[in-house]
Amino acid sequence: MDVLTGALYLLGFGFLLANTKLAFEYVLFRRRRRGALLTWRAPKPPHYTFGLALGVTLGVLVFAKIVLLRRQAFGESMMFLYYAYFFPMSLTIGRGFYEDGIWAETAFIPYHEVGGISWREEEHQVTLIVISRLRNLARRLHVPGDKYGAARRLLRDKIGEHAIHFTGTGLDLGAHDERDEA
Repeated sequence: MDVLTGALYLLGFGFLLANTKLAFEYVLFRRRRRGALLTWRAPKPPHYTFGLALGVTLGVLVFAKIVLLRRQAFGESMMFLYYAYFFPMSLTIGRGFYEDGIWAETAFIPYHEVGGISWREEEHQVTLIVISRLRNLARRLHVPGDKYGAARRLLRDKIGEHAIHFTGTGLDLGAHDERDEA
């Protein structure tokens, strides 16, 4: 096996893992979407059309390599599936609030895992920072301006229902209303 073939196999396995992760997230989204409370589509990344063009180019390469040259194209096929199918499909996952959690930009966080929240209000964008109680990670959720008020109310309601609670995440003297965190 030459170096190029080995590199393509390695890339193929990396993209296989990425494709599996995106497919799993999409299946989870399909199960959860009936419980959507306030959601919106993720904005397209800056180089979205370049990614699609790369997918088309890889599709032509895979076709030529398999049909014309009669060679394997594992690495190229996995990259083709990522750029032409799985990545655009992942952008259809509704970001926002569901009955059982918050779908941030990169992951779903169940309400019982939320250890803290913070709003970052910039000139043209509002971002909710969700801190996971279990994983010690902070996830971002970019909230469109027209959904900002509804998102704050929804968080306040979830805190009031005790779906989200912040006790045990600092010095709790009992005189603090958790709903003020929203």
